Formats: sequence, C-alpha cells, structure tokens
Amino acid sequence: MEKIDEIKAAVAVIILNEENKVLLQKRADVRRWGIPSGHIEIGETVAEAAIREVKEETNLDISIKKLIGVYSDPDSQVFSYPNGKVVHFITTCFLANITGGDLRCNSNESLEIKFFGQKDLPHDLLNMHPRWLEDALADTELAFIR
Repeated sequence: MEKIDEIKAAVAVIILNEENKVLLQKRADVRRWGIPSGHIEIGETVAEAAIREVKEETNLDISIKKLIGVYSDPDSQVFSYPNGKVVHFITTCFLANITGGDLRCNSNESLEIKFFGQKDLPHDLLNMHPRWLEDALADTELAFIR
C-alpha cells in the first residue's frame, strides 16, 4: 500500500431529484465526476458539513433524509491527489432532499454540475463513489459500514 500522508473526516451527499436522477459534480482537481463531498471543518457536525458542502458546491439547500453509511476501507477510501498527496478518508454518506436554491456551479472546485439517470452515469466516475450510490439505492433502513 502506498504511503498515506493523513487521515481526514469527510462527508458525501447523494441527492436525487423528482425523476430519481442523481446529482453529480465534475471536480476541478481530478477532472472526474463524483457525488458532492468534502471535508468536515473543526467545530462542525457531519450533518452541518454535508449541508454546507452542498450549498458551496451546488447552491442548493438540503435537508438530510437518512444516513447511508460510513466508509473507511482503505481499498476504496484512499485518494491520491494530482499533487502527490495521499489521504485516507473516513466518509459519512447521507441521502438528502432538496429544500431550496437554484442549481448552479457555485465554486471553483467544480467544472460542471448536473443530474444523471442511474443507468446513464458518466464513465469517469471517482472510484469510491459507485458503492455509495449503490448503497443509497438499496432501499434499506440500516446504514452500511464499509
């Protein structure tokens, strides 16, 4: 396994629209599609971080619907940035509902933001994200620990 520089707490948020399409962002740092996600800041709860990250990246207001799971397996949660930094993320993933705001690319972290049909996901999806989406759509009350 490659040398890991640090471990970080993160959140990811799966947002489905009324047609059950999933919101993805094309990230500027790695030029790949992913679920809106980001780091938890000091003094913040995971729910607060999820709401803030979605607002920052998409301009949408959300309410948390349920916990999908907590993901920490190094096989899927170690991420190598283009600058060579390697981070092991412990990611809390939520399912959320849109409560307001107008969808737009709200930050320089995103190249594009749009809804995709579940059968029409982009091929350049981040490695860690397909499992989160699969778990979100599993229609179970229990959270996953992976």
